Amino acid sequence: MSDGKGKKVDVKPDKTVIKSLALGGLLGGGGECVVDVKDGKAVRIRPFHYDWKYDKKKFNAWKMKRNGATLEPLMKALPGTFSLAYKKRTFSPNRIKYPLQRVDWDPDGERNPQNRGKSKYRRISWEEAATIVANEVKRQHKQYGPLSILVQGDGHGECKTIHTPHGHQGRLLDMMGGFTQQVRNPDSWEGWYWGSKHVWGQGFQGMMSPAANLIKDISENCDMVLMWGCDPETTPWGFTGQYATRICYFWTQASIKQVYICPELNYGAAVHADKWIPVLPNTDAALQLAIIYMWLKEGTWNKEYIKTHAVGMDKVEDYVLGKEDGIPKTPEWASKKCGVPEWTIKALAREFAKKVTSIIHYFGGSFVRGPFSHEPGRLECILLGMQGLGAPGVHQCQITYFGMPRAEGLKSIRFFNPDLTERLRIPCRTTIDAWGKQLIPKTLIQDAILKPPLTFIGSGGQESQTEDQFVKYTYPIAKEKGGVEVHMIWTDTPCRITCWNHGNWTIDAFQHPSIECVVAQHPWLENECLYADIILPANTTLEVEDIVTNTRQGPHFQSVAIQEQAVTPVGESKSDYEIVLEVAKKLGLGEKFSEGKTTRDLQKDVYDTMEMAKMVSWDEFMDKKYYVYPVAKDWESDVPGFRKFYEDPVKNPLPTPTGKLEFYSARLAQYFPDDKERPPSPQWIEKSVTHDERLSSERAAMFPLLCMSNHGRWRTHAQGDDITWTRETPTCKVLAVDGYGYEPVWINPKDAARRGIKDGDIVKVFNERGVVLCGARVWERMMPGVAYVDHGARHDPIIDTVDRGGAINTIAPNGISSKNCVGQATSGYLVEVQKVTEKDYQEWRKIDPEAFDDAFKREYDPASGLRFNAWVEGGM
Repeated sequence: MSDGKGKKVDVKPDKTVIKSLALGGLLGGGGECVVDVKDGKAVRIRPFHYDWKYDKKKFNAWKMKRNGATLEPLMKALPGTFSLAYKKRTFSPNRIKYPLQRVDWDPDGERNPQNRGKSKYRRISWEEAATIVANEVKRQHKQYGPLSILVQGDGHGECKTIHTPHGHQGRLLDMMGGFTQQVRNPDSWEGWYWGSKHVWGQGFQGMMSPAANLIKDISENCDMVLMWGCDPETTPWGFTGQYATRICYFWTQASIKQVYICPELNYGAAVHADKWIPVLPNTDAALQLAIIYMWLKEGTWNKEYIKTHAVGMDKVEDYVLGKEDGIPKTPEWASKKCGVPEWTIKALAREFAKKVTSIIHYFGGSFVRGPFSHEPGRLECILLGMQGLGAPGVHQCQITYFGMPRAEGLKSIRFFNPDLTERLRIPCRTTIDAWGKQLIPKTLIQDAILKPPLTFIGSGGQESQTEDQFVKYTYPIAKEKGGVEVHMIWTDTPCRITCWNHGNWTIDAFQHPSIECVVAQHPWLENECLYADIILPANTTLEVEDIVTNTRQGPHFQSVAIQEQAVTPVGESKSDYEIVLEVAKKLGLGEKFSEGKTTRDLQKDVYDTMEMAKMVSWDEFMDKKYYVYPVAKDWESDVPGFRKFYEDPVKNPLPTPTGKLEFYSARLAQYFPDDKERPPSPQWIEKSVTHDERLSSERAAMFPLLCMSNHGRWRTHAQGDDITWTRETPTCKVLAVDGYGYEPVWINPKDAARRGIKDGDIVKVFNERGVVLCGARVWERMMPGVAYVDHGARHDPIIDTVDRGGAINTIAPNGISSKNCVGQATSGYLVEVQKVTEKDYQEWRKIDPEAFDDAFKREYDPASGLRFNAWVEGGM
């Protein structure tokens, strides 16, 4: 290779290490890459090759065929673009380089909570930082009790196991008497979690389960797949990489029709769709009901199956045909609600009934994250049930995440060795037995701080059993049990502002005087870090040694890999585990917290827990640094999905009270007899006391567009928003005339013309909850009546209720999914879009001149966005 001046440069790396660079976090990896390191620098990131050190013949690779087309695994992983660019993230100008203390926060004096998000920071030592945090923990315990500390230790993150960024502080506080737990909600499954569980049982957060061998069965038997609210060219990137792309191309070659039902012509639809059916956000229930109406009127549903496999069909019939409320749910009725022409609804219903059809998702996104999202979640189960759910080719499938061939000898770290689970998994707090003694659903954090006490139904814990949805909780719990309001927050996942409901109220909560201390540990100075009092710099995955089980994805091969350190830590950063260990030492709990174990000891514990010795010796594993699980020899005999239930529902009942599909839930009727927002059988909910976000609302006169918020194409939730290479793409950021890279808002040309908006203009997306500045992307890929902004952009406040960074969730509704469902409702709500004028800037400056001026003085890099220097006295 030449250096550009004709001189050859040696590019042979000093070492090459394996890293899982997907961004799902928790215990499991994906997006496997190798990092080439030379002279201590990460010079290149490449897709990982499974046959690097193994004979690929031993992998027993699976193969699927249809109509002359073949799908089989590649010998290399297919990571997303931001995974391949991850060194840009590791060395971002926004990395936190050393511990920081807010300049006007004095642990022994005035704490100025109202200045969080406005004040700058000064550098302190690790000795000072660990001592301050330890002393504050002791003070909180003495003054209020252990439960005064709220742990935010959940969410998405880098793929780590030992040094995971999820909940080590919870484990430490457990040793000291407990804490208040922020309960992680099923943020990508809300509609299925709160709805589908009551139709087909527990499943995986409400998704269809069992889900074995679905891709094979769909590939062999389907005539059509409905990509309903699904973009296989976006969401999978952050968790399993780009293998969904190959599946979709294979289905095209195999002559399986692909129909995309979504408001926008998304990236998957643009490439793979045979038909795109635009539907207004959060109106899918109307479309589903009209399909059922067509089937009932034309007799194109599986009556014999329903007789033996379902209960409550009579209730569905009465509602859909209008016997219950006098309103038949005709295509004409639905068209006015959902924006799909009635002839298209009729054609879809007939095609769905005529062809063997499965419904495809990759998690839920906006389809099941809106107000009353449990209704389309339940109606989807009914649609599939009416066509013989479990029959060959009739499934719900999470493309690539479930349904791929089974690996031989694979054991899960999640369910073995209780001691190791306690250490590595329990901190993630995903099950009811793992929670602290007092809990708050993530969707109600702001309410708990701003207007306690709270009473709510169901914890919202993403892996909770269905029965938890009938349990009443209170916050605070009784005083005799240690109940107390929270006065300190310790977060290692500072992204609630940008990824959950009503982020502006989250800001108000962080600035509330009852919150005396906020500690944030994170690699980047972003989002809630700007509202912390003490900031502790965390490592990225390139800087730590770990072990990652790449078992969450099924598309290629499943594997386990030793993650060697690629580069030395940036600045004074430490791993999340090491950060908490520093505090533990100051509390006199260092030895108890570490158990005297090294990283190598814990790597061996994972190896033992997964019973890997049956497959590969420890010495060989450490020599090769990875192990690939062969595909099970009998994988083709695995029963697909609900096939056993389909064949014999009596011998193979579903995990519901009746063992059948419950189109009418007697339990919902029993526990919530007066719930008009989630009645016993699914319905169209126009509005309620919880939400009024339809175009029929009086508010629509002021806010006439429905805001849709998806998973981002160029990041995973709030991760990766500062990668310079991806920010150059026109659908990642809109580089405006002021030199700022704005988050795009997709808007139809008709809607733009009415507002005098042109492509590339700086616009404001707003409602009564606040203002978000975006860059207009005007094109036909968005249906009229919709403003589409991806969630997860980094928060960059101008003043309290005006965000320049594109953090659209700052203006999402505060209301939960419905009154008895503590899920988020962050898509399908009312907004207006207008071009930003000089008058707007003048008015914002009047509201808070100092904050406004500081915002426009901040150091900013269009290539990477916010910079560390902008918030720290003395810059570097």
